[in-house]
Amino acid sequence: MSAGPDQPQTLSVALVDRVADVPPADWDACAGTANPFVGHTFLRLLEESGSVGEGTGWGPQHLTVRDAAGRLVGCAPLYVKTHSQGEYVFDHGWANALNQAGGRYYPKLQVSVPFTPVPGPRLLTHAQAPAGTRRAMMDALATIARQNRLSSVHATFTTAEEHEEFGEAGWLQRLGTQFHWENRGYTDFDDFLAAFSSRKRKAVRKERREVADSGLEILSLTGPDLKPEHWDAFDKLYRATSDRKWGSPYLTKRFFHLLGEAMPDKVLLVMARDGGRWVGGALNLIGADTLYGRNWGGAGEYPYLHFECCYYRAIEFAIEHGLKRVEAGAQGEHKIQRGYLPVPTYSAHYITHPGLRRAVADFLERETPAMEATIQAYGEESPYRKDGEG
Repeated sequence: MSAGPDQPQTLSVALVDRVADVPPADWDACAGTANPFVGHTFLRLLEESGSVGEGTGWGPQHLTVRDAAGRLVGCAPLYVKTHSQGEYVFDHGWANALNQAGGRYYPKLQVSVPFTPVPGPRLLTHAQAPAGTRRAMMDALATIARQNRLSSVHATFTTAEEHEEFGEAGWLQRLGTQFHWENRGYTDFDDFLAAFSSRKRKAVRKERREVADSGLEILSLTGPDLKPEHWDAFDKLYRATSDRKWGSPYLTKRFFHLLGEAMPDKVLLVMARDGGRWVGGALNLIGADTLYGRNWGGAGEYPYLHFECCYYRAIEFAIEHGLKRVEAGAQGEHKIQRGYLPVPTYSAHYITHPGLRRAVADFLERETPAMEATIQAYGEESPYRKDGEG
């Protein structure tokens, strides 16, 4: 794929089809260490495990930007997509509209972390990158799409700062929402629950008590406690749940084992066992100040086990380790009553087809205020005490 012309300010752009072709230290000097998903190791594991690459519809074409001295000053996880699966910002309607008009929506470009609806930086820049590097990266992405006759470029789950920068560069902006838990200096889980209204507090305690009385054994595993048997069990649970709810699972069994080998200290795996049988598991990754809930797998009917493993154990871990927040993944307004409140999420879209761009711009003009109203309405359902409540 053509990477476009050299950029101004002596910056040059290239595409690489394996993140392993970029030295890890160079990539991570741009990505930082706060968000594990944009780090070299996580992206490499997706490729090495076959979770992305040939046959998956996710073709790595990572963007790299170097200065006149050849130093990497910018990079972005970039993929050529032949479908819209595993993105969590839905554009199927856009694809159908262009296809029905005689155009071709796929392939398209996706600036994101595959299968990972986690907000974070997408245009990764070195602390000493020249001024205007991120704008040059946006312009390069647009140029690549035009030169290769691709329909569009989509940067999903960007930071708020990047969102504004994409808008200034003329990209279409889209608003979404997720539910995150914020640590307000709680000393333990009971201290957290004390912030709830009485009725909501009792509901959470009832759910946790039912799980505790069920006789299930629940383990919170990280670092050296993670063993191959745990990954084998989690993979089976993940696959069974994916097959039942969403069709084919995105992540391979090899990915989980590689994750446990390469990043054990960045993993929190909550596993539930009924006697000798594993019946539930929740995979989280640990960032600098945030716990990121990622994948769930369950077998059998165990009331409230999903809430216990995915939400309550995550909160307990965050409090114990002084983390500022828990991000519980995409969708799910049921999270509100467990203390996870709505926050906006952002994406940006560069569409090369003029007619589709006009149609999408019109759609977003209607969708954005509706999403803002939804976020506000969700916030009003907060379980936290209001002034004067017990």
